[in-house]
Amino acid sequence: MKNLKRIRNAQGKTQLQVQIALKIDQTALSKYETGDRVPSVDHLLKLAKYYETSVDYLLDLTDEPTPYPPK
Repeated sequence: MKNLKRIRNAQGKTQLQVQIALKIDQTALSKYETGDRVPSVDHLLKLAKYYETSVDYLLDLTDEPTPYPPK
């Protein structure tokens, strides 16, 4: 999940800031970023909303960080 780390760095945030804001375990967040662990659907949705991007971007299914337009 290279895009997860990429977007965090692009927004100038640390893992600690994300972990505190979303109440996600720092170890889990680190493993998400390295691809050692896949986030739950709940965590994916939280991360996508936090970074204002799509779940597809976080899962490296697209290189477009702009979120989809709302329904």
